[in-house]
Amino acid sequence: MNQLDKSITVGALFGFVILLTLFEMYFSYAHDRKHYHGRDTLTNVYLMAAAFFINVATKAGTFMLLDYVYSHYSLFHISNIYIYWLVLILAQDLLYWLLHYTGHYVRFFWAMHVTHHSSPYFNLTTGFRSTVFEPLYRVFFYLPLAFMGFSAFDILFAYLVTQIYGNLVHTQTIGKLHPIFEYIFVTPSHHRVHHASNLRYLDKNMGMVLILWDRMFGTFQEEVPEEDIVYGLTKQPEDTGAVNIIFHEFKALIADARKAPNFKDKVKYFLYPPGWSHDGSTQTAKVMQRELEKERSVA
Repeated sequence: MNQLDKSITVGALFGFVILLTLFEMYFSYAHDRKHYHGRDTLTNVYLMAAAFFINVATKAGTFMLLDYVYSHYSLFHISNIYIYWLVLILAQDLLYWLLHYTGHYVRFFWAMHVTHHSSPYFNLTTGFRSTVFEPLYRVFFYLPLAFMGFSAFDILFAYLVTQIYGNLVHTQTIGKLHPIFEYIFVTPSHHRVHHASNLRYLDKNMGMVLILWDRMFGTFQEEVPEEDIVYGLTKQPEDTGAVNIIFHEFKALIADARKAPNFKDKVKYFLYPPGWSHDGSTQTAKVMQRELEKERSVA
């Protein structure tokens, strides 16, 4: 597959997502599902556009860095084309899981990733509500692929294709799928959990294509029928304008760091998970989830 074929493939897949989005939007309004809200959808599009412009601005640098490492420091090359693409997709998906995990467990990166979780609605346009500043650092998570002998074009192509799959699971229209598919792949059910603000669901199901990584590394959570999902953040910002959605967590992070009594604790606010506090006044999701499990076991 040459570069033109790859571009056509990505364009066709993205067009398919747009058509599905329009269909889901019509279905929601026709059946009064209330999965969409006009201003929220416009905010999603605005944030997608902001991320797109940053992607374009950084694309040349991203490509040159990946290509330089590939050309000068690749450790091996896979000659079999089928094994090549299989290993690339699997490795890229695992590294995405790591990128996503970092976005949830390091507060500085959460301050950027939080935009993607800020909508109280969940639909296909929520997938467009991008982590606006992610293109500035994403390449460093994918550098291992260049060391592994994958070309810059192929790395970027694999990323775009898996991203399109990731967009498709942002939906309430589809229920649970076949158990085998649910066990291996990320599904709408898994991703509904990921976007929930319910305590038991926080920081779960980080995968893009494969849910196996979450099962392996302890971040998997099944969608349970007895608990209705509440989408969005545990504390929604009062100002839901797009600019505040991008920067509100940075403001909160800086305010918390300023309250810390020493430099070490100030740094911890940036590097520790969201919810950590120097005085214990707030708790991380993991701590609260452990307490919740204790309460359930006692009951």
